[in-house]
Amino acid sequence: MHSLSPDYLARLRFDTQQLATLRALGEFRGKQALFVAQSPEVLSDLRQVAVVESTESSNRLEGVVVAAHRLKSLVLRNATPQSRSEQEVAGYRDALGLIHESGGQMPFSEGTVLQLHGILYRYMPQPGGHWKATNNDIVERHPDGSSRIRFRPVAAHLTPIAMADMLARHRTALDQHLADPLVLVPLVILDFLCIHPFPDGNGRMARLLTLQLLYHFDCVVGRFISLERIFEESKESYYETLEASSQGWHEAAHDVAPWLDYFWGALLRAYGEFEARVGTLARGRGAKGDRVRAEILKRQVPFSISQIEEACPGVSRDTVRVILRTMKTEGVIAPTGKGRGAKWVQVTPGR
Repeated sequence: MHSLSPDYLARLRFDTQQLATLRALGEFRGKQALFVAQSPEVLSDLRQVAVVESTESSNRLEGVVVAAHRLKSLVLRNATPQSRSEQEVAGYRDALGLIHESGGQMPFSEGTVLQLHGILYRYMPQPGGHWKATNNDIVERHPDGSSRIRFRPVAAHLTPIAMADMLARHRTALDQHLADPLVLVPLVILDFLCIHPFPDGNGRMARLLTLQLLYHFDCVVGRFISLERIFEESKESYYETLEASSQGWHEAAHDVAPWLDYFWGALLRAYGEFEARVGTLARGRGAKGDRVRAEILKRQVPFSISQIEEACPGVSRDTVRVILRTMKTEGVIAPTGKGRGAKWVQVTPGR
């Protein structure tokens, strides 16, 4: 809508630093295919961790918290939700799963947006998948009981038109190459949040749509590194830059620079983490990887994953698993069985 109009896009100017950031993101995106081809097992572990972190962080940003053991059961084993918070987490899990599975092929359309919101609310008493029927000011509440209106979104009766307009402008901007896709994605998210089209769940929807739109442009880092966790870890900046860039939005007099800088910074951080983790884990390098490797090589009798974990405090089970798999691929160790009780043993050369 306002950020996506041809006039507004034509007025955008980027300084040297911003152009360098966009170039760096383009280079990262170009290199990601290399990592994906090299380390499929490592990526499968990263993917699992990212799904749990994304579901937890995106909900926690909205004040929805679930105990850690229940969170893993809900996200990884599809446990049945037992409370309102768990219903919200399970809905996010399902919507996120759909995006990771086919986000790149799903059109960015009214139907997709409504479908995702419907999935987000599928376990809740009130159904999702409908535009808001009443106005929903964004209110900041303080611990002392006071509050202030942070932003007044588009009125309820204008929401269907505003959403149709935003989606059409996005298509036009893409078709006519009016801006780089990595400029358009954060602008779409800003406009979506300024419209605030749903009675509830707009923040979570914005984060889901961020992933979907990035998939459209072959920017798949969110599959392996949780963008939602990065947003949560910098949530003061996340909310402050959104608020700063939404001032004057209704009049198309807003400044998108604070939000663009923040968004690109979060993406750069995700790519940096991705390269560091894949590089370190794939080769079993780094202090933690070296500790695990040394511990495994000391073992003369069959050992379990939990024994290595106990011997290496501060190292996650995911890291231990990755090193075990790497060393198995190298032919250094082999499993003695399958399943939870499986042990590992060093392979004698020539065996």
